[in-house]
Amino acid sequence: MKLTLRPRLATPVLSPRSLRCARALVALALTIAGASAANPPAAADTGWRPLPLVAGGKVHPDWVHIGWGGFVVEEGGLRTDCDPRGLGLLVYRRERLGNCQIRVVFKTQEAKSNAGIYVRLADGILDQIGRPGAQFERTAAGKITPASMELMQASGERDEGPWYAVHHGYEVQIMDRGDALHRTGAIYSLAPSSADQPRPGVWRTLLITLDRERITVDLDGTRVSSFDSAAAGLPPRKIWHEPKREPARPIAGYLGLQNHDPGDVVWFREVSVRPLPAR
Repeated sequence: MKLTLRPRLATPVLSPRSLRCARALVALALTIAGASAANPPAAADTGWRPLPLVAGGKVHPDWVHIGWGGFVVEEGGLRTDCDPRGLGLLVYRRERLGNCQIRVVFKTQEAKSNAGIYVRLADGILDQIGRPGAQFERTAAGKITPASMELMQASGERDEGPWYAVHHGYEVQIMDRGDALHRTGAIYSLAPSSADQPRPGVWRTLLITLDRERITVDLDGTRVSSFDSAAAGLPPRKIWHEPKREPARPIAGYLGLQNHDPGDVVWFREVSVRPLPAR
């Protein structure tokens, strides 16, 4: 066997000055990489516009409350402050919202904690300021008396106080414990929600998209409900506190946050709006 010897290449030798320069370049590259990791580039503007919730430790004056109970400032946002006399609604009165997306960050105390987000509320909701409608009377055990229940049902049918919102808007439900038409993410009694994992005590995000006759709801990044007000075959109204199917709701309407019964504790940390993404 014949061996072929190849010339051995000499290892280059750096001068002390060149070596110092190389080390400096390596150190500079590591510094830049570390700074980039600690301070990532700012995200592009997504178009979200937060609606003010708090001013001077109180509910921001852009909101007005209708009905019973109210909201208080807590944990940097708003918390429901329910009243045994009945439900209430906090309305963002500064503007009507048309086709857009609404992002709501909320947290419930328990799986049964009940609240809601109303969209496409007709103008008449502001006429209900100072007009709470009927009120519940309760026994010492907290049970609603039959007589006051009858009065409340009649008040609801007359669209009084917060009941105007029930019949002249759409409610995106917040309550983990309920059937598909009455749980978190549902268009209350009109379109079911597929959400089935109660998560009390955890901040969650609802993304509500209003696009002409359609309303879609995403919960924590997953589509859970879709509703088309122009579609045929809507579920029938089964009980008095469900919304009337008529009249039609406006495309551009007001936004509201509902407070329900005593013990239904829900926090709202963010309510933001942005235009619909490009089609």
